[in-house]
Amino acid sequence: MSTQVLKLEFSGHSGATLAARLDLPNGPVRAYALFAHCFTCTKDILAARRIATELARTGIAVLRFDFTGLGSSAGEFASTNFTSNVADLVSAADYLRDNYSAPSILIGHSLGGAAVLAVAAKIPEVRAVVTIGAPADTGHVIHNFGSDIERIEAEGEAEVNLAGRPFRIKKQFLEDVRRTRLIEAVASMKKPLLVLHSPVDQTVGVENAAEIFQAAKHPKSFISLDRADHLLTRAEDANFAASVIAGWVARYVEKDVPQGEEPVEHVRVMETREGKFQNAVQAGKHRLFADEPVSVGGLDSGPSPYDYLSVALGACTSMTIRMYAEFKKLELGRISVDVSHAKVHSKDCEDCTQDERAKGGKIDHFERVISIEGDIPEELQDKIAEIAGKCPVHRTLENTSKVKTVVAVDG
Repeated sequence: MSTQVLKLEFSGHSGATLAARLDLPNGPVRAYALFAHCFTCTKDILAARRIATELARTGIAVLRFDFTGLGSSAGEFASTNFTSNVADLVSAADYLRDNYSAPSILIGHSLGGAAVLAVAAKIPEVRAVVTIGAPADTGHVIHNFGSDIERIEAEGEAEVNLAGRPFRIKKQFLEDVRRTRLIEAVASMKKPLLVLHSPVDQTVGVENAAEIFQAAKHPKSFISLDRADHLLTRAEDANFAASVIAGWVARYVEKDVPQGEEPVEHVRVMETREGKFQNAVQAGKHRLFADEPVSVGGLDSGPSPYDYLSVALGACTSMTIRMYAEFKKLELGRISVDVSHAKVHSKDCEDCTQDERAKGGKIDHFERVISIEGDIPEELQDKIAEIAGKCPVHRTLENTSKVKTVVAVDG
């Protein structure tokens, strides 16, 4: 529930200023994660944003940053290499440790995945590692250079076109990735590992995932990102990866706790800035999304506000009936409540009183269908309908409510 994204800066391995974003949860932070993006990518690609948002929804803060010379970070990309990326990750971990809390989760995409595997043993607080489309051999990235490799070797450097953008690559980069022994680092890492990879990845073949998985010690897990491309450019693929990662890391971080030291009665809702309408919701220790359907410009990542209102009515109805059944010692089967909501003209409302119809205009109309497994005597059906009408949320919706609004001004 990434409700607040802070723009941060810190010094990288060379002293260059690196641009970062810290996705913070709505409420207590259970743990901090560090995300490393793919080769020549930035911290703001879809996969990074969706994973950070989903982890923050579960109470895990995520720091994502641009490596030296990429995105909004300073420095010269041509002077960087795999070793410098690893050093930048160490700098990022140091920054978190000094200003917030050391990262307990490392997540890396593509070459960023290789970097987190290489650095995991150097950050003692790390309790879990996740890779997405990572190569088992850092030299794999050289394949992207094609025929430019010979020119780099001969001239010491050359401009290479990667994903439609020019990058200057020096010979030292080739030498650095060739001498890195990543599988040895994986074998000695001794951290829980989650490997995510697409079987149709055309950039880094899935056989790389097999090598990483085989080299790693238990506990380790593998998830196939079926039909996904290397960069997870489809929202559904990025969302799936995000949900899997959030579920898997939950066992390696502190359990979620209620908002503040004690559970609170109020609900906090805050924009995530992911999509047009997505909001993070915290009700006590429960963390949710509120959103709108794609058809109206939302991400459809959670129920709409009126869906939540219908949820409240349906849940309250079921709970009220169950309480009545237990009080009366009635053997009732499983209760389910279907609730639909619509705006209707008051004059067309069959359930409205004459006075309500006379007001004119549109009104909110909720239809509630209560189903109970098993046979229910007819006389009890009428009683159940009566008890449903005593549900507190039902009464709130039917009565006139007063909403007091206070505008809080920071500072």
